[in-house]
Amino acid sequence: MLRLGLIIAAVIFVADQITKWLILGPGQFSPTGCLETGYGCRFVELTPFFDLQMVWNRGVSFGLLRADQDLARWALVGLSFAISGVFLWWLRTADRKPTAIALGLVIGGALGNVVDRIRFGAVADFLDFNGLWFPWVFNVADAAITCGAILLAIDMIFFVESEPGKGTGWAQFKAWIGRGRGTGP
Repeated sequence: MLRLGLIIAAVIFVADQITKWLILGPGQFSPTGCLETGYGCRFVELTPFFDLQMVWNRGVSFGLLRADQDLARWALVGLSFAISGVFLWWLRTADRKPTAIALGLVIGGALGNVVDRIRFGAVADFLDFNGLWFPWVFNVADAAITCGAILLAIDMIFFVESEPGKGTGWAQFKAWIGRGRGTGP
C-alpha cells in the first residue's frame, strides 16, 4: 500500500504544481500587486457555475488560520511538513487501499501547498465554483486534502475493525440496521 499512496501523492503534487504554473505563468492571473495587496488579480467567467479567480490564501485550506506574518507563515510550513511526516509514517503501515489512497491525497495536497507557502508566502487558489453556492476559491491541493480527509473519515468509521473479531465498523453498522428491521442477528 505504501507504493500506491506514494504514487497518488506524487500525482496530486505534480497536478497541483502544473495547474498553478499554468495560472501563474502563461495565464498571468497574478499580475504585479496581486500577491501583495490582493488588487488586480485576474478573474475569468467560464460557465454559470465555474470561474477562474486568482486569490492568494495566507491561511490553511479555505483561508482558515491566516498567517500574515513571517513567523506564522513558517509555522504553517513546519506544521504542514510535520503532518505530512505523520501521514507518511501512517502510510507505511496502511494495509487497506482506501487508507493508502486517502493518505496519498492528503500528503500530495499538503506538499503542493507548502511549496507555494515557501516560494510566495501564500498559496495560489483559483478554482471558483460560486455558481454552485460553494463560497471558497481553492486549488487542486485543497481539493485533494479535503477528499482525502473525507475518505479517511469514511474508512475509519465504516471500514476499520472496531473490536478484534467483531468485523469492520461497516459490518457492525449493517448488523445494527438489520436488527432495527428485525432482519439482523
